[in-house]
Amino acid sequence: MDSARLQPASPPQPDQGLPPPLAAVPVPWKSTDPCQSHREFPGALVETSAGEEAQGQEGPAAAQLDVLRLRSSSMEIREKGSEFLKEELHRAQKELKLKDEECERLSKVREQLEQELEELTASLFEEAHKMVREANMKQAASEKQLKEARGKIDMLQAEVTALKTLVITSTPASPNRELHPQLLSPTKAGPRKGHSRHKSTSSTLCPAVCPAAGHTLTPDREGKEVDTVLFAEFQAWRESPTLDKTCPFLERVYREDVGPCLDFTMQELSVLVRAAVEDNTLTIEPVASQTLPAVKVAEVDCSSTNTCALSGLTRTCRHRIRLGDSKSHYYISPSSRARITAVCNFFTYIRYIQQGLVRQDAEPMFWEIMRLRKEMSLAKLGFFPQEA
Repeated sequence: MDSARLQPASPPQPDQGLPPPLAAVPVPWKSTDPCQSHREFPGALVETSAGEEAQGQEGPAAAQLDVLRLRSSSMEIREKGSEFLKEELHRAQKELKLKDEECERLSKVREQLEQELEELTASLFEEAHKMVREANMKQAASEKQLKEARGKIDMLQAEVTALKTLVITSTPASPNRELHPQLLSPTKAGPRKGHSRHKSTSSTLCPAVCPAAGHTLTPDREGKEVDTVLFAEFQAWRESPTLDKTCPFLERVYREDVGPCLDFTMQELSVLVRAAVEDNTLTIEPVASQTLPAVKVAEVDCSSTNTCALSGLTRTCRHRIRLGDSKSHYYISPSSRARITAVCNFFTYIRYIQQGLVRQDAEPMFWEIMRLRKEMSLAKLGFFPQEA
């Protein structure tokens, strides 16, 4: 029995985790015998072993509790860390989505700006081409106008020079016979070629004055007298010179002189000649020796130098006319040429008055117009200077 007490109880298995119940622990036996020390030794040994065994069983349990606590805390930490990471991930995804939307918006803005830039560039290029084209057109038109203006200036300068020469060197009292070949006698008149206009701006003063101005009419040595009605119409026209046929002065001249003088047998060509004379686009040229294309007007062959295109009569035609820019020519007789040149001289003089090139008083200008009307009347009646 003592040996049974001395044997220590078997240690608990690790899987049990708890110390054995108290009933299994042996109770030490105590005695009052003098040999108590010897008798208590086995009990003391058994108590010491049981205490050590209890201490050995409490150590793994505490360690296991610590492990469980560590596992629990690590799981809590892991869960919290997982939640934190999920929140961070969600926030990062949200920020990334916002940045993607911002990038997409900026991309659209960039595309829109690029498109607007391309459209603006195309518009600028188109506008630049348009401006260059308009500038070239304006430059061409300006150069053309400059060329025409220079031509008109040269023509006006030549006409002014001719007028000055006529005014200085020719007067009715002592006319310049070189400038007025019709005054030459047939024996002294030299051969003349081409069409010469008599642009007279005579400065001779006639003593007759219009009574409407408060002056007395005194006939000069040639027996001329101013017609008051004609002079009044001329003065009214001179206040505002115009080529309008409806004004009384020109209406009378058209009715009494211009119309009858340009009224030829060939009515169709007569109308064209009259329009060309009024527009100052008629040209008279001497007949050349080369062959010219035939031009028929009212069934009359105008290609022959022996048939006048205006009168239709068989005459020797030394001149031909051209209307405007037309390449067609019409042969005319000396009588027809005299009638056309008389009307051309009249229109040339009134154009000079309209342009302010005639610097004279009203009366000398009036008598010059009367002289030109006299030439038209004589030419209409068939009188013309004979050419050599």
